[in-house]
Amino acid sequence: MKQFRNTVIRAGLEALYFSGAHHLLRPIFAGTGTIFMLHNVRPRRNSPFQPNRHLEVTPEFLRMTLAYVRSRGIDIVTADEVHRRLTERDFSRRFACFTFDDGYRDNRDFALPAMREYDAPLTVYVANDFADGAGRLWWVTLERIIATAARIDGAIGDTAVGLDTRTVEDKQAAFTQIHDLLRALPDDRDIAREMSGLCARYDVDEASISRELCLSWDELKPFAADPLVTIGAHTVSHCNLAKRSEQQALQEITVSRTRIEAVLQRPVVHLAYPYGDRSAAGPREFAFARAAGFNTAVTTRPGMIFPENAEHPTALPRISLNGNYQTARVLPVLTSGAATAMWNGFRRVDAT
Repeated sequence: MKQFRNTVIRAGLEALYFSGAHHLLRPIFAGTGTIFMLHNVRPRRNSPFQPNRHLEVTPEFLRMTLAYVRSRGIDIVTADEVHRRLTERDFSRRFACFTFDDGYRDNRDFALPAMREYDAPLTVYVANDFADGAGRLWWVTLERIIATAARIDGAIGDTAVGLDTRTVEDKQAAFTQIHDLLRALPDDRDIAREMSGLCARYDVDEASISRELCLSWDELKPFAADPLVTIGAHTVSHCNLAKRSEQQALQEITVSRTRIEAVLQRPVVHLAYPYGDRSAAGPREFAFARAAGFNTAVTTRPGMIFPENAEHPTALPRISLNGNYQTARVLPVLTSGAATAMWNGFRRVDAT
């Protein structure tokens, strides 16, 4: 099903490109700017089983995107500048802002060199537990479990699971099913419990993964000192805020901010909601971000930035640079707003 969805999305992007529809829709739906969303930036992996491929792009594709944006005369700006333009209603020039979630080490090793080549600033949203080396990148852990297993048996919550995982197709189907079961659990702590059981059963060291992949606090200090880098908050534990109580959710975002500011000795006024979709961030969470003093907060809801978004600075949409679609043809379609307009039923702003 996931592969079918990717195929449909790819076909839609190609249809918009080859039909020229993106040219017709650009004046209406390109908006005043784009906030790009990325996670990992690293060289392409050769493994045939990569269920998290959508979360990583190659340095070459990032450079291709930067070159395209520059060629269109679009300003590449900081998150602070996005906030200024929204606050002052300065929409005289189109802008792009590049944001990176989770605080991966490859953001320093591969993304930053590419950004430097184009004198392009970037915002990296850090989850405290990942920087501590104690976080749980459970989607990566699940990929590693399934990659080496010939079969997955057990239970996820109340659902019994018995899945053959010998072929790549079997592995992908198993990943999708277990991933969806985990996301449907009542709380992230339930995900942690189920993943700990799977790790014990299939001998995967879950605790080491964030230390392997994410920047530590000691690494973040010089990284944050780079003039192109802005550090934002991504909560303490990378939890689904919508599934937490009001007190717990507020603590996740305020403690995250306070800790990052204390360690890096710089203000943190931008937030990214973990998961960031409609099931993880809504009006309650948008209000929490405002109450906590964040200037902006970004979701994973797809969309361009329009003047109307100035009324909702803690509910900003983004455009995903998706690892499944790393071709030059997607860039004019994505930046035209055509794809997200169709996805959003031709609504320009969705902050509800």
